[in-house]
Amino acid sequence: MRLEKLQLLNFKNYREVDISFSARINVLVGKNGSGKTNLLDAIYYLAFTKSAFSTDPFCILHDQSYFMVKGAFRIGSVSNEISSSLQIGAKKIFREGLYDYEKLSEHIGKYPVILIAPNDVDLVNEGSEARRKFFDSIISQLDSRYLEDLIQYNHALKQRNSLLKMFGDSGSVDWLAVESYDHYLIKFGTSILEKRKEFIKEFLPVFRRFYQFIVEENEETDLEYLSALKDQDFKEGLEASRQKDLALQRTSFGIHRDDFHFSLANGEIRRLGSQGQQKSFVISLKLAQFEILRRHKGYKPILLLDDIFDKLDDLRIARLLELMNTELGQLFITDARPDRTRGLLEQVQAEAFSYTIDRGEVKVYEQV
Repeated sequence: MRLEKLQLLNFKNYREVDISFSARINVLVGKNGSGKTNLLDAIYYLAFTKSAFSTDPFCILHDQSYFMVKGAFRIGSVSNEISSSLQIGAKKIFREGLYDYEKLSEHIGKYPVILIAPNDVDLVNEGSEARRKFFDSIISQLDSRYLEDLIQYNHALKQRNSLLKMFGDSGSVDWLAVESYDHYLIKFGTSILEKRKEFIKEFLPVFRRFYQFIVEENEETDLEYLSALKDQDFKEGLEASRQKDLALQRTSFGIHRDDFHFSLANGEIRRLGSQGQQKSFVISLKLAQFEILRRHKGYKPILLLDDIFDKLDDLRIARLLELMNTELGQLFITDARPDRTRGLLEQVQAEAFSYTIDRGEVKVYEQV
């Protein structure tokens, strides 16, 4: 799969842009703040129906009232136009060809894109929500039923929490009303639990292979899916947590509390891993995501690399470049130092096209 062209109107700091791309490596160079990351975000938007960094209103150019993002994706011999537009005060339109999606979830997974960005280390260092979102995003792109179960579960969870808050504030509780949502949490949550467990079994060996490749060391790594539901029945857990939930005014038991434990041979990577180990771990997670999606979809996802050369040492850069020339498909790379990128690509004799970005405008287009 590849993105053939991209058109933007009033998207972030781009007033109007129309660009065609190389099928292999596309390098976006320019000073910090010029709009390189915003261009990657536009590609991400077309894949996920939302920005990776901003809510929809903040995607509109500061002096405008609407934005439009449009791109042509080619899979094999078929090219499809994907577009999205938003007018302040109106419903967002997201379209494939001439078809307007009624539910945005219908689009997820059709055009897989993977973003590797500097803040990805949050997967290691932040709370469980970031890790759940990471794995939920991958599974949702592979299994539309999983995504629908997740949407339904979160809806029931929100309604249950609203009841708990109302009952907590009033001092009067109707547990039958709460139980009406327990049924949905159990139904959809059990399905989500089983699919997460199944997915990790497939994901772990792929992740380990990429980690060993990047670090060039036989260093033991592990991913473990942690859930209270592995040791306690869902219904019993909800009932046992009732008084706690009422005091907290939120649901404290369920798959929305699950986590994924990342470790090396010497222990939990968040506490004991070096910065280099943490960076290698996160990049390996993203590369495993790439491989799993490729395996299930039958074509290579698009890979977006946002300013990652500044965060890697020479060894890890060399290993990543080796992958670029062998296993990866279409790439988009941002860098504030064009001379460095040119030198790195020359090392692996990779054909690439370079775009110079200057304050929301594409100034130069040339083959590297």
